[in-house]
Amino acid sequence: MYHYTALVTCLAILVYFITCARVARARARYGVKLPAIAGHPDFERVFRVQMNTLEWMPIFLPSLWLFAVYISDAVAAGIGLVWIIGRILYMIGYAVAVEKRGPGFGIQALASIALWIGALGAVIWRMVSAA
Repeated sequence: MYHYTALVTCLAILVYFITCARVARARARYGVKLPAIAGHPDFERVFRVQMNTLEWMPIFLPSLWLFAVYISDAVAAGIGLVWIIGRILYMIGYAVAVEKRGPGFGIQALASIALWIGALGAVIWRMVSAA
């Protein structure tokens, strides 16, 4: 069973849901009517956080689960928590200024890369050692 990875997956989805709610609030606050995705710079930064989170989830989630299956549920979940922390730091930093998004972005990118490389390496290792 992969309880830790499942919990981290639920937390990652919660983080994404929070970014969606922040966009809805920013639309109302800054008067950006649907279907517009541009307008007030503060709205645009909130919107970019949501979109960037969405852009990274197809990289993060499969890598998280493959790492959990092929290496370790607990280690995958730990790295997944680092990804979540990075996304939260990205959201907070970007809300302040574009220039402040870097540390959070770097943290989540490194976590995603670690999960992907670990998963790929483990899959290849299992294929080679089974041959």
